[in-house]
Amino acid sequence: MEYLKQEEEDQPVSPTGQYFNSSVMQISILSILELDIPIDDSPTMSLLKDVFLPINPRFSSLMVEDKNGVKQWKRVEVKLEDHVNVPIFPDGLSLESYDDYFDDYLSKIAMKEFPLSRPLWEIHIIKYPTSNAAGNLVFRLHHAIGDGFSLMGALLSCLQRADNPNLPITFPSFKVSSNLDSGRSIIRAVPKALSAAFNTVSDFGWSLLKSTAVEDDRTPIRSGDPGVEFRPISIATISFSLDNIQKIKAKLGVTINDVLTGIIFYGTRLYMQSMNHASRNANSTALVLLNTRVISGYKSLKEMAASDSSSQWGNQFAFLHVSLPELADAKFTSPLDFVAKAQQTIQRKRNSLAVYLTGRLLETLRKYRGPEVTARYIHSTLKNSSMTISNMIGPIEQVALANHPCRGMYFMVVGPPESMTITIVSYMGKLRIAVGAEKGFIDPRKFNACIENAFQRVFEAAVGTPPPPMS
Repeated sequence: MEYLKQEEEDQPVSPTGQYFNSSVMQISILSILELDIPIDDSPTMSLLKDVFLPINPRFSSLMVEDKNGVKQWKRVEVKLEDHVNVPIFPDGLSLESYDDYFDDYLSKIAMKEFPLSRPLWEIHIIKYPTSNAAGNLVFRLHHAIGDGFSLMGALLSCLQRADNPNLPITFPSFKVSSNLDSGRSIIRAVPKALSAAFNTVSDFGWSLLKSTAVEDDRTPIRSGDPGVEFRPISIATISFSLDNIQKIKAKLGVTINDVLTGIIFYGTRLYMQSMNHASRNANSTALVLLNTRVISGYKSLKEMAASDSSSQWGNQFAFLHVSLPELADAKFTSPLDFVAKAQQTIQRKRNSLAVYLTGRLLETLRKYRGPEVTARYIHSTLKNSSMTISNMIGPIEQVALANHPCRGMYFMVVGPPESMTITIVSYMGKLRIAVGAEKGFIDPRKFNACIENAFQRVFEAAVGTPPPPMS
């Protein structure tokens, strides 16, 4: 590997990038594109060289330490052949058999650590058909390079609309909450300030306890075993119509995220109850990821690179500790209670300053104790919780990569010390939920069946009729 001669100095690795590539944590992101047609991989190298590498210098950089022990991004010449993988499976198998081979392959690459001798990304081209696609393309990128927002922006820069490449890719709109009018806001200012102060102290104190001393109970979704991050995982997905979720949203007057979180919480409790009746009321916490950028949609790569951008490239997110509501007798528990509880809890935590104070705590730890100590604190935060939930917005229209239409897409965060990770992405009017579960401990397909059951119950309770079948 040769270093590039360049006028500009090496770029420092962000604090979060250092935490995610430390002695205690190696966190990566798998992005899976399900393609409509068999894969022709002949243009792979030219696409990587001309389109992918120019997206961001980090795709052509090693993470190295300078003489003072500070981690930097060092530009290098990239040997593209080292980053492209085309696995060989047996020929002539059934789609179900190729599903198993593909699942095992994802589990295998999820466990691998990136070699430090080359840039922290890989591409895996699976040419065999599965039940969901004629072929699959897997981007594996280290979380130190950037968060899901950054990496989705990078991926989208490689894609074009399938119907007309000259038209821009569009995304579902989401609203930024507006302030109340000045007259009413003055009247409510004092009680709101007192409430925010109380919530800040409560939420920050609880977050501190959860990250240092208080562990979730061991349940059917949390083994609690040391080294769980080194165990194989299974990934299973389930899809819902965005229109159906929006119908629930409109009836309840909440956000789509509130609906999804409530459904996931309810489905999780149903799964826990089915596996161990007592665990339906166990102490279980979800870490809900919050994008801390002030944005209204994906930005261009040029905008992300700008020093004054409100949506800069990198890792810009925070964790919200959200306790799963307990499940009383299923006959007497309203499914809508889970949506309401999710909405109330997340809104309250967003309105407190606990996220800011946690960020200041991490920065203080890094400054005075170093990034490794801070990484151990984050590791403990993850280890003491039961699962992580993150979501991203995807295109409305069908997109294509090198004239290969994309039938579906999903992503998974791998490497955290938890038994379960849940991710959500929207695409072509559907919401795809992916469940990454500790293999042999959690049954991801049974879990997804419980999520489907929860959705059915929430929809019927909110709308009054069974949900129409997804087209």
